[in-house]
Amino acid sequence: VTNSESFMLYTARHLRELSFEQLMAVYREGNEENGRILAPFDSQARQLRLAEGDFYSYLRDVFFLTPGALYAVWTVQGRYVSALRLEPYKDGLLLEALETAPQERGKGYAAALIRAVQELLKDGGVSRLYSHVGKQNAASLKTHQRCGFQIVADSAAYLDGTVSSRAYTMEYDIAKG
Repeated sequence: VTNSESFMLYTARHLRELSFEQLMAVYREGNEENGRILAPFDSQARQLRLAEGDFYSYLRDVFFLTPGALYAVWTVQGRYVSALRLEPYKDGLLLEALETAPQERGKGYAAALIRAVQELLKDGGVSRLYSHVGKQNAASLKTHQRCGFQIVADSAAYLDGTVSSRAYTMEYDIAKG
């Protein structure tokens, strides 16, 4: 990373405020995986279109209709390189869908995004930031811990009410920083 690169936190409260094409480039790997699950016998191109369509529908019909929901994107010279969603959860917000474009990994962009969000929330009246991180996802666990998150539960209780023992619940106390 050179000093000539322009880094910025970009936030959106409405789908129309996002470049969906750039967002899908960040989530392409996950969408390809989801597409294989959704339509295992279809072509890879159709699988990807279906997964991206489901993603769009979720954002339009669920996420952006949730009061307090916020999308956060880390940009480099206007390009989306990392993204996450924030939704109301317990006594704070849930950080979810943290992803960095594969070609941008290892550059610290996810941590920069999380830290920028933490800074943004300091004056916003939010006391806690939660995240569910897969127990096998060593990179994400390390990133969260570097950003001050601590494991507070050996399972994850998701927004839809399901619980998974394959993920930890992590917490960041915004007031304590």
